[in-house]
Amino acid sequence: MSLPPRLRAVSDLHIGYPENRSFVRELRPGNDGDWLLVAGDVAERYADIEWALGLLSSRFARVVWAPGNHELWTPPDDPVRLRGAERYRELVRLCRRLGVVTPEDPYPVWDGEGGPATIAPLFVLYDYTFRVPEASTKQQSLDLAYEAGVVCTDEALLHPDPYPSREAWCEARVAETERRLAERDRALPTVLVNHYPLVRAPTDVLWFPQFAQWCGTVRTRDWHLRFGASTVVYGHLHIPRTTFHDGVRFEEVSLGYPREWRRRGPVPDPVRTIHPADDVRRMRQPSG
Repeated sequence: MSLPPRLRAVSDLHIGYPENRSFVRELRPGNDGDWLLVAGDVAERYADIEWALGLLSSRFARVVWAPGNHELWTPPDDPVRLRGAERYRELVRLCRRLGVVTPEDPYPVWDGEGGPATIAPLFVLYDYTFRVPEASTKQQSLDLAYEAGVVCTDEALLHPDPYPSREAWCEARVAETERRLAERDRALPTVLVNHYPLVRAPTDVLWFPQFAQWCGTVRTRDWHLRFGASTVVYGHLHIPRTTFHDGVRFEEVSLGYPREWRRRGPVPDPVRTIHPADDVRRMRQPSG
């Protein structure tokens, strides 16, 4: 008996690693009607992003992509030299050629198992507000990270052009995304798909707490409540797990680097099935 169409989710494919490229090459839907949510960090080089999203789009009924920080890098070996917002716009153009839904497109509605639900891919970046606890300013937090030797490669390769800083770009993205989400169909629950966790709590388990400042923004801390989320899908931390915040399910769906997924077993299995209706029913159950 074949499975019904399902809403599936994964992130942090990092196909620059041959083992991860092989995983993507073998990734197939269980049903021709399956959708795949891809929560960022497919790859760094433009050609690799094109290959992976093109392959997945040819297999899944619909692919929904939210950018990670790695897609926004301008690596020195990438022939595509675009930076910042222009690189993002070019990735959106690429996705549209491939039939992949982006944060700039109308939010699609999932009508399969667990639906209907509005699928909202987000791009909001970070603004250094997940600071090291003992730091009161961005600069103090960065100084502590540099002293500890825990510095995100974004500092060298993720350019905010034409914005003066990454936090200014984040502020603009937050404002635009809030506007879009406010215009959604409020009768339907949402599945919010973002590369970064929308709340800080998932970063509390990081081995290096200094890294949290590159993991999101306090500006999104209530979005799962304000915008009717049944589920929040994210990646970035490379710590796949399920947590609940204010009664809302948060799914971290990272594949991660080979050295990381091998700790969990010889064969990577990061793809999660998202059940919006189940999460809505659970949220509505009386407590106590």
